[in-house]
Formats: sequence, C-alpha cells, structure tokens
Amino acid sequence: MGKGMIGHLSREIPAGSRVMITFGGGSVRANRVYDQVKEALKDYYTVEFWGIEPNQTVKTIRSAVELGKREKTDFLLAVGGGSVLDGTKMVAAALLSDKDPWDLVLSRNTLTVTVPLGTVLTLPATGSEMNRNAVISRKETQENMGLLLTFRRFLFSILRLLSAFLLIR
Repeated sequence: MGKGMIGHLSREIPAGSRVMITFGGGSVRANRVYDQVKEALKDYYTVEFWGIEPNQTVKTIRSAVELGKREKTDFLLAVGGGSVLDGTKMVAAALLSDKDPWDLVLSRNTLTVTVPLGTVLTLPATGSEMNRNAVISRKETQENMGLLLTFRRFLFSILRLLSAFLLIR
C-alpha cells in the first residue's frame, strides 16, 4: 500500500510468467492505473481480459477462461474492485479444470488448486482481496451461486491509495 507500489509488481510475480490481467469496465484507464500496471509488467508476456461486470456472470468467466487457456496463462492479476477480484478467483480455479465454470460451482466440491493470482485493488470496499468467497451469476436461468475456494488467497494485494481517496470526494 502506498505511493509507487504498482511499480513493484515485477518483484511479486515470478519472472517468465504468462500473465493475464483482468479488468472491469475501464475506470483504470481514466485513473492511470492501467498505464502503471502495463509499465510495471513491460518485461512479461501479458494478455488482457476486459469486461468483468458487477455481479459477474458465468458467461464472462467462460470467456476469460477460454482466453487464459488459449494464451497458456500461468499467473492472474486482477486490477479493479470486488467484482473483478471475485471473477478472477473463479477464472483461477477454472483454468486448471476441464469442467465448465458453472459445473465447478454446482458441484459444490472444494476447489483447492488454482493458478496463482495477485491484485491491484482500486476499490477497497468489499474485502474480496482477503476472503475466499465469490458469487457467480447465470443470467439465462437467473441464478446466483456462491462458491468457496479453499486455495491460498491472493499472493499479494496492492492498494492504490489515490483511488481510495478519490472515492471520498
């Protein structure tokens, strides 16, 4: 937490990792977090997944998993608020499975293995960086299902304080 911490991402992510960066709707472009993250990861192979919405849907998660598998992602970086973090938790578990993400949720099995993940938190309100829970929505059936992942939490979480202070204004 603190000024310049995004610049330390390369100290936290193993060298040679193939990193998928997940985002929400794009506020990180306006507040320049995107530029800072890209600069910090300039020596890594990165792929971006945009569009993890509030109350993230399994359809979106499927798209992220497809991209991650195609690009052979071995590290995830969630950049945004609670929905981005929760969606990325599900992607982390589904990348290592042959099952559909919704089937993983429905199985109620404990998901214990995931792709390693970290976060750059821009909205410190939900506690998603500290817990193992996520809620996934399936619009076509109007279902919301919670899931508990018993894996390690995010390996690291960087809070951009300026983003938090701007929320108060």
